[in-house]
Amino acid sequence: MAESTTSEFIISPEVIKASPLGLELSDAQCRRLARVVSASGLRQGELLFEEGHRDDSLHVVTRGNFEVVKEAGGGDMVSLQVLHEGDMIGQMGFIDGVEHSAGVRALNNSEVFTLSRQDMEALLPEDPQLVYKVMRAIVRTIHTILRRMNIQYVEMTNYIAKDHGRY
Repeated sequence: MAESTTSEFIISPEVIKASPLGLELSDAQCRRLARVVSASGLRQGELLFEEGHRDDSLHVVTRGNFEVVKEAGGGDMVSLQVLHEGDMIGQMGFIDGVEHSAGVRALNNSEVFTLSRQDMEALLPEDPQLVYKVMRAIVRTIHTILRRMNIQYVEMTNYIAKDHGRY
């Protein structure tokens, strides 16, 4: 969860539908999911969570930009990635509760909506298809990230080894 937020507000079903989680959801399922998510606004520089923090929340950026940061030793922070509207944050912690491998902070005044694992699991008896579709969306996002990392790994390996006459 955010360490300090500038505001909390209600998320509409339309915001859910426009997010990656709403891709396969019906209008009724978007309304159902909108009832269980929370929303927060963060000011520039505020942390959504710190590296090493453990929680079971999935966040979706609805406005602004966030920076993924990692401690580099000596108190220095290295920027790993910039997240934009529609990006998910905290997928692995949501799925299995692992500690966050990096921190996330707002680059400008930003907003997220947050779904806790407990609230998601509470939807299982009422609408198991909704839970299934949300989990598919999360897996799609993780798969995209993994595919991009694999491509970057191959490119870096080729660059270092100067293989295939590319570099």
